[in-house]
Amino acid sequence: MGSQTGTADRGESPGRPDPRAARSKAVAIATAQQLLAEQGWTAVTHVAVAARSGIGRTTLYRHWPDATALIRDAIAQCLAVVRPRRTGQLRTDLGQELEALRRLLHDPVGERGTRALIERTGVEPELTRLREALCAASLDGFRVVVEEAKSRGELPSGLSTELAVDQLAGPLAFRRLFTDQPVPPDYVPTLVDTFLRCHGAAAPDS
Repeated sequence: MGSQTGTADRGESPGRPDPRAARSKAVAIATAQQLLAEQGWTAVTHVAVAARSGIGRTTLYRHWPDATALIRDAIAQCLAVVRPRRTGQLRTDLGQELEALRRLLHDPVGERGTRALIERTGVEPELTRLREALCAASLDGFRVVVEEAKSRGELPSGLSTELAVDQLAGPLAFRRLFTDQPVPPDYVPTLVDTFLRCHGAAAPDS
């Protein structure tokens, strides 16, 4: 009887996740995101997350054996955003992808996490997968749009897709991460139109 009560108290049920555990994880990740955005990578520790969130350190260690694992989930959640729905209109679709990237680079967690990954991947190889996931989440949409446009004849068939992605995403990343300047919303359509003119695509409707 005691054993059954203990199981019920823990919320454990075969085939069903514990909602309390899910809530605790969500709160811990949100707290880790706050600390990352406010103070940077080294501020995210089990002690700091426990103090701010009220979640016990034992619970935190059960979900994340080390701080890097917790930070990895905090950044990964930031990347799990709904991708823009493609319209089949090249200028619109490129603009939507660039705007999504612009927002990520201006999100406190997205920007701080991206900077930290660039800095720390060299010394912590286990972060390579997260960096690759960040690149995929940010750039795969561009690749699809460019490939579809080439198949429709809207972009030159010989255009390198990777070069096109670099020409589109590179200026935003350089401006935000290396010069530390904001990327205003009107930067996006200007960049798209410049890219289209460079590759002989049809001018946008006036």
